[in-house]
Amino acid sequence: MAFEKKFPLQTSNNVNVASSRPPVAPGKTIEETYQKKSQLEHILLRPDTYIGSIEKHTQTLWVYEGGEMVHRPVTYVPGLYKIFDEILVNAADNKQRDPSMDSVKVDIDVEQNCISVYNNGDGVPVEIHQEEGVYVPEMIFGHLLTSSNYDDTVKKTTGGRNGYGAKLTNIFSTEFIIQTADGRRQKKYKQVFSNNMGKKSEPTITKCKEGENWTKVTFKPDLAKFNMTHLEDDVLALMKKRVIDLAGCLGKTVKVELNGQRVPVKSFLDYVNLYLQSASKTRPESLPRITEKVNERWEICVSLSEGQFQQVSFVNGIATIKGGTHVDYVTNQITNHVMTIVNKKNKNANLKAHTVKNHLWVFVNALIDNPAFDSQTKETLTTRQNSFGSKCELSQEFLKKVAKSGVVENLLSWADFKQSKDLKKTDGAKRQRITGITKLEDANDAGGKNSEKCTLILTEGDSAKALAMAGISVVGRNHYGVFPLRGKLLNVREANHKQIMENAEIQNIKQILGLQHGKEYDSVKSLRYGHLMIMTDQDHDGSHIKGLLINFIHTFWPSLLKIPSFLVEFITPVVKAIHKNGRVLSFYSMPEYESWKESLAGNASGWSIKYYKGLGTSTSKEGKEYFKDLDMHKKDFIWINEQDGDAIELAFSKKKIEARKNWLRNFEGGKDHASARYIYTRLSPITRFLFPKDDDILLDYLNEDGQSIEPTWYMPIVPMVLVNGSEGIGTGWSSYIPNYNPRDIVANIRRLLNGEPMEAMDPWYKGFRGLIEKTATKEAGSSYTVSGIIEDSG
Repeated sequence: MAFEKKFPLQTSNNVNVASSRPPVAPGKTIEETYQKKSQLEHILLRPDTYIGSIEKHTQTLWVYEGGEMVHRPVTYVPGLYKIFDEILVNAADNKQRDPSMDSVKVDIDVEQNCISVYNNGDGVPVEIHQEEGVYVPEMIFGHLLTSSNYDDTVKKTTGGRNGYGAKLTNIFSTEFIIQTADGRRQKKYKQVFSNNMGKKSEPTITKCKEGENWTKVTFKPDLAKFNMTHLEDDVLALMKKRVIDLAGCLGKTVKVELNGQRVPVKSFLDYVNLYLQSASKTRPESLPRITEKVNERWEICVSLSEGQFQQVSFVNGIATIKGGTHVDYVTNQITNHVMTIVNKKNKNANLKAHTVKNHLWVFVNALIDNPAFDSQTKETLTTRQNSFGSKCELSQEFLKKVAKSGVVENLLSWADFKQSKDLKKTDGAKRQRITGITKLEDANDAGGKNSEKCTLILTEGDSAKALAMAGISVVGRNHYGVFPLRGKLLNVREANHKQIMENAEIQNIKQILGLQHGKEYDSVKSLRYGHLMIMTDQDHDGSHIKGLLINFIHTFWPSLLKIPSFLVEFITPVVKAIHKNGRVLSFYSMPEYESWKESLAGNASGWSIKYYKGLGTSTSKEGKEYFKDLDMHKKDFIWINEQDGDAIELAFSKKKIEARKNWLRNFEGGKDHASARYIYTRLSPITRFLFPKDDDILLDYLNEDGQSIEPTWYMPIVPMVLVNGSEGIGTGWSSYIPNYNPRDIVANIRRLLNGEPMEAMDPWYKGFRGLIEKTATKEAGSSYTVSGIIEDSG
């Protein structure tokens, strides 16, 4: 029988678990490796946790020197600055405890390395604390984690919070003296701490007058702890600036003195002016200042900044140099108001709040209930808005003044600059080869030394491109390039920035021509093509496309339209009259054709007429004929004067809607109309059969200026688009619907209503006596061959 081997029993603590303890350093005992420190020792050993870094930092900050604020690089030790600040904040806090306080005196003796801060008003109670057995001044200035701010049920607008404060100043000083007068108890108290709060003298208690109340703290920073030998100039400039801060926060009811001289600040506005006066020195005009004292707890001032948000803010006298929730609360109200105005003035701006914020300089002086900060250094307020204890709702009058300060104009300029910068990213250039543009047939000499002789032909779709390519076979590829448009070009005058940037067709045209955004052209030498030819159908859609292209060039490069022969159009016949003797007459407009027709006076024998619906109607043979006589088919757009530009804007700008209405309304001049008694309009009798009156209640009527006008859409009893047919073109799409027999349509509607399958219909045209035959079925539908009947009228 086998027996399992037994191992000695061990303690269950951490058996078979990897030790989390670091190995003992070589040559050190357990006691030397693992140490326990008192809190005082910990603060001295790890000061950055409590007062910030004790190493020198160089940072661009505002300092006070020579009687003004100066923004310059400053080398200082944050920890030293912090222990000075703690005593100042203590003095400011007393104003909240005792509103009668009206004096703060700060003395900085550089030679003696001695700083003192005095404030009047209720002093510290000179009385022994019954639980701790020591005088209250000693307790709150010489014992860690003692404070009057621990009771969070009491709302206080003071700077102290965690019970460190002045004790940190004591700890990082070689000598620390607390003096206070308690007029209520008629006792004056003095006690000296030394050796980083390691030693203390017995307190000296003397008698004072009734009503004598004040507190004074004097300390000598332990400069060795900050790797310093004396109070350096940069540190001194920062300390002086902090005293100026205090004067701005406390306002006119408190006289603040520095080294025996009253500081030149009696209000928060005085304080703000120091910054703005300094910043205005490098500007052609003074910075604006819009101020509002919202209530007893909030004072706000707003000015302008150039591209980077600036803020100067205080919470209960504490300088929140990194801002926080109080600054966000104020700034968000301003940015939302300004953002709405700018985006309304320029819909292409599409500004976001952070962009508006970067053009503001905000000053905030706030009193917050029991404020919470991101760290003991108290650089950022983290208290939630609903816990502030008060509201700061900026008035509409204040917000309107901010909007009129110049920030709106600055943001509009910035938006234009940003859009221009974005558009420049898609600029073309004069180079011989470009790639990545599908369907482009580039001229051989485009972008080369003969680029001025080159013509880019923009066609209305692929069928027109095929016609152009047939024509180019006659004149050659050296000086002619072709690019088909997918439909109607974007109206760039009314499109937003995003639409323009994302429109591939516009970006392609820029690349093909070598256009550069914002450039003024006095010649075509820097372009890949010296001429731009528009080749569209001779119908309304074709004219619209021409107009949109002209609008595109005029919006971004109006100077190009003034260059002779840069912009041309290619015209093709809309009608051809062919005589049996072989004579061919081409007509480029219907009025021209109608005039010729009337001139025949009914003697049209021997002529056959061919109508051209679009460029696709012309054959390749005809395309070659057109290009053989190119001058006949090419028409230059000629710029006469600035009225031409006004007319383009009138046609395509939304801002000109009313003017456009008047223009079109007065097209005939208004003097050629018939007498009013002869002018009338009426519905065709068949209309009410197609649109029964009983259906009117189902229509959704539009409303304009309180008047009910036409419906959003109509509901005929048969789909009229199938009766009359339709042909349309849009951006990237085209549609063609032939005519169908109304009887077939009605029969299919009845089948649909009865739940029966509908039958395919063939195209039908009233009066057409030729043949319409289905020839094949494609994936997209059916195709038909239409055969007409020609009559010889001769």
